[in-house]
Amino acid sequence: MAVRIRLRRMGAHKAPFYRIVVADSRAPRDGRFIEEIGYYNPIAEPAVIKIDEEKATKWIKNGAQPSDVVKRLFDKTGITDKLSK
Repeated sequence: MAVRIRLRRMGAHKAPFYRIVVADSRAPRDGRFIEEIGYYNPIAEPAVIKIDEEKATKWIKNGAQPSDVVKRLFDKTGITDKLSK
């Protein structure tokens, strides 16, 4: 089973709100997921990013692959720096 860390879209029409989830890569974007590890609100000024670092590092060490957008969010929050150490 290929596991991905990706965004799950929530919120109203034209007001997106995303949850950062760990999911099977074959599952639909807003479908079944394994665990929720944070959220991202791009509408707020400034954008709000909240990620549980402990859960994120645990999943990455277990082989989960973050999507491109989630990689950028990890870079902004500094999780990528902590993983490389």
